[in-house]
Amino acid sequence: MSDATSMAEDFASGRSDPVQALEQALEKASQVPAVFISLTGERARREAEAAAARWRAGQPVSVFDGVPLAWKDLFDVAGSVTTAGAAYRRNAPAALLDAPTVGLLCRAGMVSVGKTNLSELAYSGLGLNPHFGTPHNPHGTDQPRIPGGSSSGSAVAVAAGIVPIAMGTDTAGSIRIPSAFNGLVGYRSSSRRYSRDGVFPLAHTLDSLGPLTRSVRDALAIDDLLHGRTQTHTARSLKGQRFVLAQQDAEPAVRNNLLRAVEQLKAQGALVEERECPTFQATLDLIKHHGWLGAFEAFALHEALLDSPDAELLDPRVRRRLETARSLPASQLIHLTDARRRLQQQLVDDLDGAILITPTVAHVAPPLAPLAGDDDLFVNTNLATLRLTMPGSLLDMPGVNLPSGRDAQGLPTGLLLSAPTGEDARLLRAALSVETVLNV
Repeated sequence: MSDATSMAEDFASGRSDPVQALEQALEKASQVPAVFISLTGERARREAEAAAARWRAGQPVSVFDGVPLAWKDLFDVAGSVTTAGAAYRRNAPAALLDAPTVGLLCRAGMVSVGKTNLSELAYSGLGLNPHFGTPHNPHGTDQPRIPGGSSSGSAVAVAAGIVPIAMGTDTAGSIRIPSAFNGLVGYRSSSRRYSRDGVFPLAHTLDSLGPLTRSVRDALAIDDLLHGRTQTHTARSLKGQRFVLAQQDAEPAVRNNLLRAVEQLKAQGALVEERECPTFQATLDLIKHHGWLGAFEAFALHEALLDSPDAELLDPRVRRRLETARSLPASQLIHLTDARRRLQQQLVDDLDGAILITPTVAHVAPPLAPLAGDDDLFVNTNLATLRLTMPGSLLDMPGVNLPSGRDAQGLPTGLLLSAPTGEDARLLRAALSVETVLNV
C-alpha cells in the first residue's frame, strides 16, 4: 500500500486523480465493518472534485491536495455529529464548524472521508466499542484480534488501505498503541503543538493530537501543513546520532525485533547506549503506586454525565473506570502534578540530547473474543497495554511508533522513539532516519 506522498505524486503525474482516490476509499470503507461511525461522502466529493481541477490546472494548494483522510470521531467536522464513540451522543447536535485542525488540512486541499470509530470517550487502549462495533485488526488472520485504542478506527482505516492518513488523539497511548498493533507509523505530538479546540477532550493536561500514517515522511508533511510550512525532508545519516535503549519486559517477538532494529541502527553508526532511563523508570513507578493523572481529569470532565440518567448508556467498563477516581484524595492529584513537573526537568538531564527507545507495547494484539467476554481480563489487559506509553503521556513526550517487525503469526510489533516535551521536530527528523534504516 502506498503512502500519501506517493498518492500525491500519482496526482501530479496524471496516473490518478483525487476523485478516483476518493471513490476507491469510499468503496473500501463500505467493505470493512465498524471502522467508520459516519461518512461525509457529499462533502468529500466536493473537495475531491475541486482538488482534481487544481491538479489539472497545475495549481495544487499543497503537497497533499486531494489526498483522502479520516478523522477520529472526537474532531468536530461541520455538519457531522461528534459522537466520541458514545451511544448517549448519537443525537447530539451536528458540529457547526470544523475544528481548527480539520480546517487547516481542509484548506490544504485534503479530502475528509469521514469520522472513525474509537473506544467510548477515548477511555481504553484496546479499542472495543459495544455501541458502534469493534473494528478488527487486519493482521489477525487466525482469529479476530483487537485494533488497539482508543484510535481504533483511525488505525484500521489506514492499515486496511482505506485512507493513507487518519488523525487520532493520544492521552495515554491512543495513537501509539493502535499504530503498533497495526504496523503503522503513529505520531503523538507534544500536547500544545496543535490546537485542540473543537476536539472532544478526555484529560486536558495529557490530551494530544497526531496522525496515523504509512510513513514518517507523511507525518512530517502533516506537521508542516498544520504549521503553514512547506519543506523538503530527507533522511540524515545516523552516524553519531545518540539513543538510549531502555529495555522493558516484553514478549520474545517484541524484544527480539527491537534488538534487531537496534543492531541495524548501530551498523549505520548510531550511538546506542543500553541502560535504564531513571526518569522513565521513576515515572512507571509513580503511576503504579500513585495512580494516573488522567483519571482525575477524566472524572472531573464527566462527573455530571456519571450523575445523570445517561450514565446507564455508557459501556459498563468505561463507566467503572471513570468512577474509580470519584473517591481519590486531592493530595494524590497534587502529588502527581508536582512529581510530573520534577520528572519532566529530570528527563532533559537524563537523556542529555539522546532519543529514548522502548517497546511501544510489550505484546502483540490479543484476541478480541476473550476480552469482550471477561471484564477482569479486559481490565488487566488494558493496563498491560497502556503501561509503556503512559510515562510518555504523563511527561508530555512526543513519541513516534515505528513498525519493528512481525511475530511468528504475522502480527506487527512496534518500537517507540520519544523525546522531552517540545522536541517534536528533532524527534520526527530522527524517526525519518531510523525508518529508512529499518526499511532497508
